[in-house]
Amino acid sequence: MRLHRLDITAFGPFAGSQSVDFDHLSAAGLFLLHGPTGAGKTSVLDAVCYALYGSVPGARQAGQGITLRSDHAAVGTRTEVRLELTVAGRRLEVTRQPPWERPKLRGKGTTVDKAQTWLREYDAVAGVWKDLSRSHQEIGEEITQLLGMSREQFCQVVLLPQGDFARFLRADAEARGKLLGRLFDTRRFAEVEKRLAERRRTTEARVREGDAALLADAHRMQQAAGDAMELPELAPGEPGLAEAVLSAAAVARSTAREQLAVADCRLTAAESAQAGAERALADVRERDRLQRRFAEARERAERLQERADAHRAAEERMARARKAETVAPALELRDAADAEHRRAAGAEAHARTLLPDVFADAGASGLAAAARRAAEELGGLESARRAEQRLVELLEERAGLDRQERADEDVLHEAESWLADWEATRAGLQARVDSAQEATTRAEQLAVQREPAQRRLAAARQRDRLAADTADAGQQALATAERAVEARAHWLDLKEQRLNGIAAELAANLSDGEPCAVCGATEHPAPARKVAGHVDRAAEERALAAHQRADEQRAEAERRLGSAREALAAATAEAGDTPTDRLAEEAEELQRQYARARTDASGLHAAQEELRRAERERERRIADRQEAAVRAAARVGNRERLERERAALEEELAQARGSADSVAARAAELERRAAHLTRAAEAARAAEDTARRLKDADARLADAAFRAGFDTPDDAAAALLDDAAHRELQRRLDAWQAEEAAVRAVLAEADTAAAAREPAADPAATERTAAEAGRRLREASSARDAAARRCAELGRLSARAMDSVRRLAPLREEYDRVARLAALAAGTSADNERRMRLESYVLAARLEQVAAAATVRLQKMSSGRYTLVHSDDRTGRGRSGLGLHVVDAWTGRERDTATLSGGETFFASLALALGLADVVTDEAGGVRLDTLFIDEGFGSLDDQTLDEVLDVLDSLRERDRSVGIVSHVADLRRRIHAQLEVVKGRSGSVLRQQGAG
Repeated sequence: MRLHRLDITAFGPFAGSQSVDFDHLSAAGLFLLHGPTGAGKTSVLDAVCYALYGSVPGARQAGQGITLRSDHAAVGTRTEVRLELTVAGRRLEVTRQPPWERPKLRGKGTTVDKAQTWLREYDAVAGVWKDLSRSHQEIGEEITQLLGMSREQFCQVVLLPQGDFARFLRADAEARGKLLGRLFDTRRFAEVEKRLAERRRTTEARVREGDAALLADAHRMQQAAGDAMELPELAPGEPGLAEAVLSAAAVARSTAREQLAVADCRLTAAESAQAGAERALADVRERDRLQRRFAEARERAERLQERADAHRAAEERMARARKAETVAPALELRDAADAEHRRAAGAEAHARTLLPDVFADAGASGLAAAARRAAEELGGLESARRAEQRLVELLEERAGLDRQERADEDVLHEAESWLADWEATRAGLQARVDSAQEATTRAEQLAVQREPAQRRLAAARQRDRLAADTADAGQQALATAERAVEARAHWLDLKEQRLNGIAAELAANLSDGEPCAVCGATEHPAPARKVAGHVDRAAEERALAAHQRADEQRAEAERRLGSAREALAAATAEAGDTPTDRLAEEAEELQRQYARARTDASGLHAAQEELRRAERERERRIADRQEAAVRAAARVGNRERLERERAALEEELAQARGSADSVAARAAELERRAAHLTRAAEAARAAEDTARRLKDADARLADAAFRAGFDTPDDAAAALLDDAAHRELQRRLDAWQAEEAAVRAVLAEADTAAAAREPAADPAATERTAAEAGRRLREASSARDAAARRCAELGRLSARAMDSVRRLAPLREEYDRVARLAALAAGTSADNERRMRLESYVLAARLEQVAAAATVRLQKMSSGRYTLVHSDDRTGRGRSGLGLHVVDAWTGRERDTATLSGGETFFASLALALGLADVVTDEAGGVRLDTLFIDEGFGSLDDQTLDEVLDVLDSLRERDRSVGIVSHVADLRRRIHAQLEVVKGRSGSVLRQQGAG
């Protein structure tokens, strides 16, 4: 980390804006920040810390926010701190503004503006500053990450404020560990400790989980074995649990196998007893069934004897029905003939009701002859019907001629009216076509005029825009020319100042005994000294570079001005001097005329098409008029022909109608009469035929009844049974016969008769005996199944427990190994004699390097008396690793750093801080500390020690590091030439920088 520039405004005791150029102060490697007490020396360091972390160090942390503002500052001046620094190879600029209580812009009173923060980075390639963030949190995290230190650590290592000078030297091991851990980035070692501890916890949890599962299987085995297994009194994770569980499982399996053998014997005996009881029960049940079967057969035989008379009557009825079945065909034939005769007689009576009275007594032949006469008369009316139909057609044709005549008259009237207006219509349509053609021509002419007007208008607008650009370019060219002149003058001034002080610059490289580069002398009694404001080569080169950049900007501005003037001249040549507004009005007028012409011209096609349609309509109407005249001439001849044919037909029809209204009515009357006579003749013939068939059927029925043994046909009809009655009677007869046969068969069975002669069976007692034997069998079977399940379950659980023990063996070995490593890294293992954590061990190595680096400077400061050494001894019951002792060469003894005097503590702490900075810088990936501040403590040193301390600090320039000493000791102003003075006044303090460069 290297500081470049600090700008302070209205901060602490500084009323206005003050700047500190650390690049000039650091050129000498050692500079002094001095001033009277209370002037604000420490406020400069506060400003650096505030710019980086947003707060001030040490006991001055109460001075935050609004209280950081200078009481001397003007009301309208806002407090601001800007710091430019390089860290981790990046050049950054941090700007912070604390909260500001200011007067309200409107009304009375004050308001508070929020704090503001900016972070920018310099882009060396583009040569510009780029904004990174304006977030307080993001900027704080970015700065802390780049520096690798918190605010307290930064103040302890870089600023070393008042009252905290020996803080690191006297800090305990834990505090040293936190600081060194951040500086040397030992988080990876702490992460290793953490990962080992987490892995130990993870493997321990897995081992406990496996033991818990094993113990759960043991509980299941205990439940399966009953009282035959005792569980070990061990918790998950305790040693010996697996062996105890497996031993108890083996005992339980042996006991279960013995119980299974006993249960098998009991089951065999129960099965034998149950089989004997089942056989006895089957015998008793069979005897009981046969006895009940014989008793039921005797009861059925008695019931058959009681129904014997009814059975004989049913047999006699069935015999008469079978005789009557021989007469049934004749009965059916007579009934059919009788029904047919009644239907025929009814049809004849109905047909005669439709005939005139003259045919009431006529026979079938008379009715047929009358029907033939009516048909012959109907045939004679066929020609008259055709003549009547033709007359209707003639009347329709005449009506059609009348309609056609009226339609032709309408066509002629409409055509004459339309053709009368044709000339006016044609003239109007032709005028529309001519007007549209003229508009088309006018639109083409305006289109030619419109494009040049648009180009002139665009050129005029570009001319106006280029005129403004040319004016701006002229102003920029003038400004860049003035800046180029100022930069050249500044460069020449600095060059002259450097030439005036070149002697001091050359004298800075003189050494005793070495020849001078100017005069060659080896003695230099009075070398020139650099005065305040001395200009070196770097300042001159920066001024020259600024002059060259300004000159290039001037040339670029003049080139842009020339380009703008050329473009303006080209636009003016095309647009002329006419104002842009006037050109715009002319272009708009041309556009309006062109639009109107295009609108008028767009109707040309429609007008031409409408004219063509009107001419086609005229031709059609003329043709319609001619066709109507031709049809009128033809209609005269057609009317005469139709009139002659109508008169002849009417005369013929009058003779054929007779007394009827029409020929059709006369024909319909004859058709009805012929049909009625024909139906009546057919019905009379059918009635005569059915009468004959009925008489024949009566004779055959009487003969069939006599042969069947019946006195009359009615007796035979009464003996007949319908299908349902016949089936029911036959069913009753068959059922009686089947029941009689079944009873005789049962009574004839030998085993049934023998069982009936034996004593009555008692199935209930035998069933109770068999049930008891079955119960004893089920109990024995259940006991045997339970013993088998117990053996199987214990075998399964024992196998699973054995698998779990085998799976847990590698995990338990891993846990033992990880636990040993985690305890060793955490410093809790017995193998770790000094109880040092892994991170502390690494930091102890770094502290040894810090002590070695600090000893180099401490020996020089103490004239070889003191040496800093690292100690890994334990303090009390705590852990060891980060102890720090001092070895006194005068006594040869090692003692604690707390025994040093005030001055000794100061230069020992200073040496330790410088050594710490060296080691951090050399550490790969560490933070480079190029700027250190030492606030007070030099007043406790004598002159000789002070010289030795300053020599040590002055040697830091060899590593391109600078140290700022904050002190009001007067002797330091004589010894240190690069100084930053804080001058105190009634209106606030100011900064004066001198002797740098």
